[in-house]
Amino acid sequence: MSIKVVNLNDKFSRFEERWHPFIIAELNGQQVKLAKLEGDFVWHSHAAEDEMFLVVEGTLRIELRDGEVELSAGELCVIPRGVEHRPVADGLAHVLLFEPASTAHTGDVDSDRTVKRSTWI
Repeated sequence: MSIKVVNLNDKFSRFEERWHPFIIAELNGQQVKLAKLEGDFVWHSHAAEDEMFLVVEGTLRIELRDGEVELSAGELCVIPRGVEHRPVADGLAHVLLFEPASTAHTGDVDSDRTVKRSTWI
């Protein structure tokens, strides 16, 4: 059995892309992903999956049709399945995502920011 330790700082240093999730671990059909976010994303929802956002560095605002959630470093929230949302990072934010492996990057929307297949780092 091989148990691996993942260093988040090391993994974040390996990429510069914005809004591109990179897989760093898998467990029980779920994937742990890292992304650097800056600016605003597309409005979307995930019909069958909840999505967890954990801010590692910076701040993130998740806009909802009836309000918004503000997250600072060390804070997380779960966006329930079916809830339309739009992540917005006014500055650079380092974010850890935890979601089922089947989760489409932009949910029910296909845009120029859609990543069809996340890659491992």
